[in-house]
Amino acid sequence: MNGDFTVFGTPVYWTDLIGNVAALATVVLAMRRSMWTWPVQLTGAVLLFIASINAHITGNALKQVLFGALAVYGWYKWTRGRRDDGGLAVRPATGRERTALIGAMVVGTVAIALLFTWLNSLGLHISWAPWPDAYIFVGSAVATFAQGRALLDFWWIWVLVDLVGVPLAFTSGLVVSGVVYAVFLVLVILGFRSWLKQYRSTAAVPA
Repeated sequence: MNGDFTVFGTPVYWTDLIGNVAALATVVLAMRRSMWTWPVQLTGAVLLFIASINAHITGNALKQVLFGALAVYGWYKWTRGRRDDGGLAVRPATGRERTALIGAMVVGTVAIALLFTWLNSLGLHISWAPWPDAYIFVGSAVATFAQGRALLDFWWIWVLVDLVGVPLAFTSGLVVSGVVYAVFLVLVILGFRSWLKQYRSTAAVPA
């Protein structure tokens, strides 16, 4: 794998490095419930799309396309929420919403993995790891969708995604992405605590 420069003999792409810095910034901004979360995420998605194409990880590249679209969706939802409610209404998902999120992850992963496998059989070389690639793609989409709706549960969906994303990134040669995915695990826990505190403080205030 060729990169733009090397760090301790490991090739690194600038797009992978800067895109992941933007991704980390997105998590920090989300912890603070800042509206800058979304334009920063959109920027990171564009850069990581380029890095993924260079690394021939099509599933991850498609994930970034979806990230870009969901960033626009989240930006709209948060803007509307702040305008209508005077603040971002953080809340846990209902039982029905959680069932829908889990169902979407399971069904979506199977469908996308089978699609990647079929395309590979046609010689298109869409993904060298169809199942984990599909899982990361669908899980990331579900997490970002839940984030756009300000659901506390989106933080734990990211944990599930990172548990597969870390080894896949290292195996694919995207060292920076692998390190960032690992850092995400820590930030996700801190983010969940921050949002939970926000939810509890809001819920304690009489209507």
